[in-house]
Amino acid sequence: MSNLKNSIMEKKKDYVLKTLEVVSWIIFVGLCVEAGALLFNFGFTLFRPIATHNVYKGLNLSNLYQNELAHYIGIMSCVVLLALLKAYLFYLVVSVFSKLNFVAPFSIEIAKIIEKMSYEALAIALLSFVANQYAEALVTNGYELHETTAYWNDADAFLMMAAIVYVISRLFKKGIELQQEKDLTI
Repeated sequence: MSNLKNSIMEKKKDYVLKTLEVVSWIIFVGLCVEAGALLFNFGFTLFRPIATHNVYKGLNLSNLYQNELAHYIGIMSCVVLLALLKAYLFYLVVSVFSKLNFVAPFSIEIAKIIEKMSYEALAIALLSFVANQYAEALVTNGYELHETTAYWNDADAFLMMAAIVYVISRLFKKGIELQQEKDLTI
């Protein structure tokens, strides 16, 4: 009876992990599409300024483009860089799922990826804070940039994520040490 219960629990765990992996892939692909579209549209607007009226999903930066090209490039660079960083973060998440091994879960490779994820989330949070301050400074100078806040309004969440994932990476490193000690004593 106990073996049957363990078998059912294992299948349930596998199902949950597979579902999380599929969801991670979907998010990763979506973020890649968004980053690619933003990058393409940014480049396109530099040659065809008419496209600044709808850079991406209704983002209208035509006034900024016409009056301050350098600030337009700065704001769009922040938007594109954030999109690329978020896509890379989910690439790392997908990498964890592909390299996960439940026989020996505490591997150096996984620990390094998780640590990279924490640094990546921190970079996203910091860039979001900087971009938000930059946009607010432009708003005080009379530019309409409220639509851009959607690209960096989750800085607090990424900062918290960075802290949590960093703690998890430290736990993984401790798990590796314990696993190696166990292997040496056997």
